[in-house]
Amino acid sequence: MGIIDYAVIGVYFVVLVWVGVYGSKKTASTEDYLVAGRRLNVWMYMACLSAVILGGASTVGTVKLGYQFGISGIWLVVMLGLGTLFLGWFLSKRIARLRIVSISELLEQRFHHHSRLISAAIMVIYTSMVTVTQVIGIGTVLSAILGWDLHLSMIIGGSIVLFYTMKGGMWSVSLTDSIQFVIMTVGIFFILLPLGWSKAGGFSGLSNRLEGSYFDVTAIGWDTIFSFFLLYFLGMMIGQDIWQRLFTAKNENVAKNGTILAGVYSILFAVACTLIGMTAAVLLPGLEDPQLAFPKLATAILPPGVLGIVLAAVISALMSTASGTLLASSTLLVHDIWKRFFRPDLTDQQFLQATRWTTVILGVFILTMAVWIQDVIVALDVAYAFLSGSIFVPVMAAFFWKRATSQGVWLSILVSGAVVLATLILKGITSTDPIIYGIVSSLIILVATSLLGAKPQPAEQGKKSEAI
Repeated sequence: MGIIDYAVIGVYFVVLVWVGVYGSKKTASTEDYLVAGRRLNVWMYMACLSAVILGGASTVGTVKLGYQFGISGIWLVVMLGLGTLFLGWFLSKRIARLRIVSISELLEQRFHHHSRLISAAIMVIYTSMVTVTQVIGIGTVLSAILGWDLHLSMIIGGSIVLFYTMKGGMWSVSLTDSIQFVIMTVGIFFILLPLGWSKAGGFSGLSNRLEGSYFDVTAIGWDTIFSFFLLYFLGMMIGQDIWQRLFTAKNENVAKNGTILAGVYSILFAVACTLIGMTAAVLLPGLEDPQLAFPKLATAILPPGVLGIVLAAVISALMSTASGTLLASSTLLVHDIWKRFFRPDLTDQQFLQATRWTTVILGVFILTMAVWIQDVIVALDVAYAFLSGSIFVPVMAAFFWKRATSQGVWLSILVSGAVVLATLILKGITSTDPIIYGIVSSLIILVATSLLGAKPQPAEQGKKSEAI
């Protein structure tokens, strides 16, 4: 890296800090802090949603898969994109009109406060673990490109995310995500992909130097594709970080159109990163660690200045996801647990201050966990297993099955959570069985308990379902 590359990354960090301060001046209420005042237009909303979807696994991880398996490396992010498209087409308008800020709040409105407490606790684990993985990713990238100590890199990068998230909440996050979306798009689509493609000799260069399996869209294996479906397609529709962004849309049409655009963008992003991985396999064969394919390719082919922009694009992907999941975690803790069950008398300003302090405390805890844990993929898989295995069926029932009862929902969450835990212990954390068994048990308990129990009264049912 040259001096100009360091300058580009330094300026990028300064801008993020400035945006955090600027965003705090526009945050006057809890609604501003949690959902950016529900005032984002379609393009800003699409950019912010895309930025939170496409984190470190979507960039560095997909390039790695492209390096190892070829075009079939698209499936991880394609499942994220397809899940987003499904969310946009079938659920986004219904969600947008609810005027809430969390999935747990929906479950209480439709069912019982037990459902809110249990689901919030599960989703805090999920969102916190996602944040930890992104902080570790930020530290790894900064350490590799700047030569800093890994732990110091995590603390510095994570602290910047913590600062602008704490200061301005969702409004600051939305502003920074818009910047990060532009940097990601320019760095991936307009710099690294075309330059790498040209250096590798285009399609003919790839086809002449790569094995035929690199052009087989299923080479990664049907079992892996199915596991991506369970983890990411289903998880995308019930993630608090995704729903909280959806609540920032100005109206229902913005929510639907912006979500669909984000899904399409994610699929294009999957193709671009996979092709980058394939070009790296041609230009840099035999890497001991395929996860280094992205930074190795960037440093090998990009001129000074341009290199700084592309590396900033990777950092952008990590930071945008980290900020979204950090804010989602503090929202769940304060809005769905602390205020709902312990301090319902909080004023708007007290709630705002409590959320800021919770963000700080949670952020320090996440930084500590990131420094302490070297590999959190295991924890992330477990979190996704609990999220999809325990929450997916109740959320779908809230929208599509009026006969579902409160007892059926919270009991299904409890039982499926226990089933997921037991299956993880027996089958191992890399197995997809915990999610399958969790969903099946959740569905059986919900349907059986609801049909055998007392039918919801029409008046009560209509009141609960009115907004949905």
